[in-house]
Amino acid sequence: MSHDTPPTSGGALTTGLKGRQITMLSIGGVIGAGLFVGSSAAIAEAGPGVLISFLIAATLVVLVMKMLGEMAIANPDTGSFSTYADRALGRWAGFSIGWLYWWFYVLVIPIEAIAAGDIIGASLSIPTWIPAFVVIAALAGTNLLSVRNYGEIEYWFALLKVLAIIGFIVLGLTAILGLLPSSEVSGPANLWAHGGFLPNGSIAVLAGLLTAMFAFQGSEIVTIAAAESAEPERNIRRAINAVVWRLALFYIGSVFVVVLLVPWNAPGLEAGGSYRAALETMNIPGAPVIMDVVVLVAVCSCLNSAVYTGSRMLFSLAQRGDAPRFAGTTGPNGTPRPAVLASTVIGAVAVVVNYAVPELFGYLLASSGAIVLMMYLVIAVTQFATRRAMRARGTESRLESPMWAFPYLTALTIAGIAGILLAMAILPGKRLELWLSIGLAAVLVVWGVALQRRGQRPTPAPAAATGERTGTT
Repeated sequence: MSHDTPPTSGGALTTGLKGRQITMLSIGGVIGAGLFVGSSAAIAEAGPGVLISFLIAATLVVLVMKMLGEMAIANPDTGSFSTYADRALGRWAGFSIGWLYWWFYVLVIPIEAIAAGDIIGASLSIPTWIPAFVVIAALAGTNLLSVRNYGEIEYWFALLKVLAIIGFIVLGLTAILGLLPSSEVSGPANLWAHGGFLPNGSIAVLAGLLTAMFAFQGSEIVTIAAAESAEPERNIRRAINAVVWRLALFYIGSVFVVVLLVPWNAPGLEAGGSYRAALETMNIPGAPVIMDVVVLVAVCSCLNSAVYTGSRMLFSLAQRGDAPRFAGTTGPNGTPRPAVLASTVIGAVAVVVNYAVPELFGYLLASSGAIVLMMYLVIAVTQFATRRAMRARGTESRLESPMWAFPYLTALTIAGIAGILLAMAILPGKRLELWLSIGLAAVLVVWGVALQRRGQRPTPAPAAATGERTGTT
């Protein structure tokens, strides 16, 4: 029996997510294949110095999430930072970052579906495109039923990922302490035994930082999902408060274990992934199969969240009159079915493009390469503008969870993110992603400015019952 709060109109979302689902979503939101597999690329680039990369990246993300939490607790909204940017900076800002974010998650759908198809197809000896489309259809189907279905599936996905990471860290520490007889590890010596702590120089730490920043993508989803819960302010506050320890444990902790277990220049580290390389170093039987299962869970989780997040951002844009009106409506169960279907169909088309014209698909992916950093930058600038406006009105004291050391840490975060974007322009392997993302953003900004100058917005779809309040934070 569903416990979703009934929608009040054809354009209303429900408040069907439970507290435990939001909590687990906040924990598992940042855990994807980027940790289990992709972190190996950062380790191979920076060596043991990758720990500095992840520490800097985690610090920046924690600061950004604290800023977003300040705004989201004061004004829960399914459009999250896009809505806040709209109110603080102008329609052009909310319009452009909202569509960029939607585009990012539309492209996450084919990335994760293709990864799932490769794993399932190889194990069943069938063409990989078949399971890729089956996974998309299955997870889109659950998203169409009700938000409670998404929350429950994501709860179990996240729980499995958390258990896998905790088990890995415990097993790794056992091996490092010499309590696992079958393992062949040198432990702490790996921090300096293969060319030093920074074998490729300090510039490699910057390259590792880029990989780490993108690996942390997903923390902000909880501010979108919490708007569909009965106690959004409480759930957001708990999630933001937990961001420090979960990033420290799941990313820095597990990467630290990998660096101690596996030499940064070990053959096959990049190809097989960091977790698999560590398990093989410990001589754990069936390491490839274990990691296939873990990665499959991770990519299905990311795809499930991509359908949810993309559809909610499209729904929010439509509610504000910045997307086609049909996307701002819901089905009888309060799920934004048109937005779910539109996001899923475009993601599925991208899968077809991958198999038919892989070169074009590569350019599509590159166009989203810097969107994460743009999102972080918009959040920081929006919080800065919102907080200054509140200070001028004398309402700053009403904030329940204010950003630390404002405006200094906010300004430092903005400078740090701008520096990372500059690094993308300097490092040859990231330039295409940066310029394609900037080009797409420029088109959307110009479009948004034109809409803003045109004046009055179109009448949006009926307002959503997502805890949205009128006024600004």
